[in-house]
Amino acid sequence: MTGAPVHKAKPWIEPLARMGYAARALVYLIIGVFAFLSAIGGVEKKGSRDALRTLFEQPFGEIIVWLMVAGLAGYVAWRAVQALLDTDGHGIGPKGLAIRAGLLVSAFTYATIAIYALSLLGVFAGGSGGGGSGSTVADFVDGAIGQRNVSLGLAIVVFGVACAHFWKAFKRKYADRFDAGPQAMAIIDPISIVGLTARGFVFAVISFLFLLRFVNAEDSGEHPGLEEALSYVQSLPGGAWLLAATGAGLVAFAAYSAIEARWRRIRINSAV
Repeated sequence: MTGAPVHKAKPWIEPLARMGYAARALVYLIIGVFAFLSAIGGVEKKGSRDALRTLFEQPFGEIIVWLMVAGLAGYVAWRAVQALLDTDGHGIGPKGLAIRAGLLVSAFTYATIAIYALSLLGVFAGGSGGGGSGSTVADFVDGAIGQRNVSLGLAIVVFGVACAHFWKAFKRKYADRFDAGPQAMAIIDPISIVGLTARGFVFAVISFLFLLRFVNAEDSGEHPGLEEALSYVQSLPGGAWLLAATGAGLVAFAAYSAIEARWRRIRINSAV
């Protein structure tokens, strides 16, 4: 089998990518744990920003959030490199371009989370605790995304992301990205399948909420996200059980992200 030459990633890329996967793991661990605890009673669900605030409020929280900023910056850089330089060989066909566009969207999304984390740290004018221009930038992005006239397009895009997660889980498309032996893969496989399926399910719910916004002609300064999706799941018949299962699945996705931090093959083509 022939193709574009692929080499080991340049030294500066690999640590950024691995820090990024580790940061994503920590964010989803908090979201998943709180979703599960909310299902069994009395604990508030959290989105990605709430997860960062939870970290900030812990002992040594400022140091932890600074480390998260570094990790998120690494993740953003790696996603951009993946998209622009086609590190995984998706190509320039319709499917490949869609995947690469999704990687750019991921980079943008985590960039806004990193900006919010910096606002917690008081980097921007206006102080810490979520104020300042960093929070304003993130709120502006939320407001733009929350407009009805973009809701249908976002519903379609997010549904595509959900389907990609399901496909990746059930076809084991993740497996060829790992440098792990058979014994490790025996553990990685069930974690990956459960984690990717759970995250795909959450994306499917977010897509449905965007579609509802479009159908109902809603125009809001906020857009559906993880927390709203989890609240909707909880409101369904048998919602407590569904939320508990989703929370456990998101914890599995956090484990999957940690596995990527350890075993994911970080390679890019010779253009770098």
